[in-house]
This record gives sequence, C-alpha cells and structure tokens, in this order.
Amino acid sequence: MDIIGIGYLGFESTRLDEWRSYGPEVLGFQIGASPEADPDSLYFRIDDRRHRFAFHPGQADRLAYIGWEARGKLEFQAAVKRLRDAGVEVTVGDAALRELRGVKEVIRFRDPVGYQHELFYAQKWMPRSFIPGRPHGGFVAGARGLGHLVVITPEFPPELEHFLTELLGFHYYGAGAGKGKTAFYRSRLNESTSHDIAYGHGPGKMGIQHIGLFVKSLRDVGETYDIVKQRKLPMMMTLGQHTQDPHVSFYHFSPGGFAIEIITELEPWHQDGFELNPEKLSTWGHELVGPILGPSVRAPEEVLDADGLAVLAGLQRAA
Repeated sequence: MDIIGIGYLGFESTRLDEWRSYGPEVLGFQIGASPEADPDSLYFRIDDRRHRFAFHPGQADRLAYIGWEARGKLEFQAAVKRLRDAGVEVTVGDAALRELRGVKEVIRFRDPVGYQHELFYAQKWMPRSFIPGRPHGGFVAGARGLGHLVVITPEFPPELEHFLTELLGFHYYGAGAGKGKTAFYRSRLNESTSHDIAYGHGPGKMGIQHIGLFVKSLRDVGETYDIVKQRKLPMMMTLGQHTQDPHVSFYHFSPGGFAIEIITELEPWHQDGFELNPEKLSTWGHELVGPILGPSVRAPEEVLDADGLAVLAGLQRAA
C-alpha cells in the first residue's frame, strides 16, 4: 500500500480540561476549531492540516483510532481492494465521518488484535495557518505524517505481522534493543524516519505506550524539556540519543497516561536497508527515571471497545 504515515490520531479522554492547557502551553499545539457536529471534542493542530489529534469525551483514557494517510485517490482505492480481497472487514465512512475527519474518503478496519485503524486521503489544510500555542519553532509533520506511535499488544501472532507487512505493506525495521518482543515498522513511502508504528508484546496488556513528535530544532526540544521540569510533570526518560537514529529526544508523560517523545533530527536519517540489532537502546542519555508503561497501558477490557474485544477474543480462540 502507498501509505505516507500517520495522518491523525483519535482518543477518548476523561481529562479534556487538562489537555486543553497542556497541549498549547507545554507542547506548543494549536487548538483547532471543532466541527459543528462534534463541539465537545478537542482538536489539536501541529501544522497546516485541519487537525492531527482529536480528543473525544469518554469514560476512560484510551486510544480510539489510528488514521493512516494514503497518497491519493487511486492508492486509496487500491488499498481498499487489497484489504477486502484479504478478508478484512472494511467499513466505508459516510459523509458525517468524512466531515469530522476533514477528508475526501475514509474507511475503518481492525488489526488482528483489535485496534481500530482508519485509512484516508486528502485531508483539508490551509497554507501558513498554523499558530503554535506558545513561542515555538514548529513541528516537522506535513507530508511525512505526525510522527510515530508505539502500542502494546497482549498477543503477537503471525496474523499481526502478516497484516502489517503483507497487507499494509510496511517495512519491518527490527526489534530494537529493549527486552521482550517489540517490532518496529515504517510505511512504504516513509524515507524520513526509522518507524511509523511499533507493537510491543505485553501479556495481558493493551494501550498506547508513547507518541513520537518531531520538532524543528534542538532549541524546541530544550525549551519543552525545561517546561516539563518547571511544571514537575512526570518524566520517563531524560535527554538522549537512540542508537538507530541520529536524533535527540526525551520522554515525559501526558495527561492521558502515555508518554510523549519530543525529537529533533541532528542530521537526516541514514535509511538503513537492513534489519537492525543494536547492542543497546541509546548511545548516550535516555536515563530511565519513570515507568516504561504508564497508566495508559491496562487490561484489554479497559482499553478496547466491544468490537475490538470481539476481534481479540476471536484471535485467542483460534490460537
């Protein structure tokens, strides 16, 4: 599939008021206009797209959907056919959903462990319209997507790897240097970063572990780092540089209980054409000062909706 990267993410949240201040004041997000049909949700912008993050009122804090961006109409249509031919249940978004997402077309489907995915093309945008919530040099997003995502899965079956590599067409980048089974994948059209999504194996657990956001300069990383420390927000890892990327980053916990990694590129990614097997996670820094799994990672019953739980239960019965 000709997928660019993650176009948007949707969450359910019990902490909208906290996000409303944290997003602009800590991260530098812009609060976007909520659609008329969804006035109670909170929409954030990090570039000229209509939105990149949507937080909907809910009874729990959880990841609601992952929105992948296809390059265009023909690529979108080919992807829909590929999913259907493989027996994946695909739901076509109606006019109301298209308006909420700000896209021309959108479909919804589940991965083999129950996470909700969407695929779309042509999200609305307006040049030079992004205004950060605080003084900020800007985010690196645009045509490359919003960044990356790491989720936890209670099962890591062959069906999941097949779904990611054979159906979505992602490149398997490696398992990293962490303990346990974690698999990193990047989309076919991603030539800028090592991964778009990773699945970490955590028996009996599900949820979002962290989001990676790219900013334009080391100054943006440092200023955010200072704000996080001044506000005494919980940290996961200190400043450091991962082995697989020539980037500097740090991790702290958001109001949703998952970590956010703020990253800047010291130099362009080297585009390794082989599977990585690093000796350790980072070349320097990244001291672990908090839990790897925050409160966003819980039992599947607390993270998935009824349809997602049904998908996971079917997989477990088949095993």
